[in-house]
Amino acid sequence: MSTLHYQTLGTGKPIVMIHGWAMHSGIWHSFAEQLAAHYQVTLVDLPGHGHSATLSPFTLDAIVDTLAQTLPDQPCCWLGWSLGATVATALAQRYPERVNALVLVAGNPCFLRQDTWPGMQPTVLDSFAASLASDAQATLLRFLAIQVMALPNAKELTKALKAAVLSRPAPAGETLQGGLDILKSTDLRAALAAVDVPVLAIFGQKDSLIPVALSEYLPQLLPHAQVQVLAQAAHIPFLSHPHEVLTRLMAFMEAHDV
Repeated sequence: MSTLHYQTLGTGKPIVMIHGWAMHSGIWHSFAEQLAAHYQVTLVDLPGHGHSATLSPFTLDAIVDTLAQTLPDQPCCWLGWSLGATVATALAQRYPERVNALVLVAGNPCFLRQDTWPGMQPTVLDSFAASLASDAQATLLRFLAIQVMALPNAKELTKALKAAVLSRPAPAGETLQGGLDILKSTDLRAALAAVDVPVLAIFGQKDSLIPVALSEYLPQLLPHAQVQVLAQAAHIPFLSHPHEVLTRLMAFMEAHDV
């Protein structure tokens, strides 16, 4: 079993926060501190990311099992961003007793575009995969720029994001490729449709990776889900619009007595 690095801040209702591809829990830093003023917040470095040991094979099932076996055994609200939303959804499927609420930030149960589902063009992920083999660092920097490119303060956000990412060791190439493989091959639409706990989904209107059209498709898949669209946000709303995300998250937590 992989050795996970995690830390817990604050007291109150428990929330576990799962970061996205190529990142680590340091990306939550300022937002997590604000959230911890109201709740017990656990920040996790996924296997092979940040200070966590590598996991081989780096598969979705193996990641979920490692989280469930390592973190305290209690029902929590699981908050996942991007790839982290995929992980959180898979955990709700495999370990439903561990999940009392699900928050998906810029996530998609099926990342690739399908005939009846809005998603990412396969060529986008394919280009990342090809670039990783030749220059992993340049690929990561490109990924950072894409996540904030639609915002007026993109330069400042990119600088802050880069500093956060570089504060911990970079994932190995195999881990990065494994994450992309998960995004390319995973379809959790049926799993998400079966979730019977409160669900909050937050999208950015200007997100270039996760189509905002999902805000219309998701309620068809999961009618009881609460969907929020932030008009001026992109792929990292908790960094670019922390107050708006915090306000919506707290309202969700209290409305459902999570």
